[in-house]
Amino acid sequence: QVQLVESGGGLVQAGGSLRLSCAASGRTFSSSAMGWFRQAPWKGREFVTTTNWRGVSTYYADSVKGRFTISRDHAKNTVYLQMNSLKPEDTAVYYCAAAPRAYGLPYDPSPYDYWGQGTQVTVSS
Repeated sequence: QVQLVESGGGLVQAGGSLRLSCAASGRTFSSSAMGWFRQAPWKGREFVTTTNWRGVSTYYADSVKGRFTISRDHAKNTVYLQMNSLKPEDTAVYYCAAAPRAYGLPYDPSPYDYWGQGTQVTVSS
């Protein structure tokens, strides 16, 4: 069982930065692939990025590549999403998720068994 709590969302101007955190509890966190997804109003949930259990391998959606960085700190049981050069189209609720049964870098929501409650990110133009 893994419980996830996101924080760090807010309102920022275009071109600005935010860092989201996802604090995890539970024994399987350290062996889980972790991902970030987002959902804008009237849109489906969209993959943003994922990292494997070691935090060494990562994969990004084309829309955020070069601007966003995922990282994890096993000592703190936390995953981060550093978001730079934010654009209005990045506005969404951001969710972190854990995939303890997945191998590799899952970019589809289905392997993720645990989800946080989400944190709102709003980018003004």
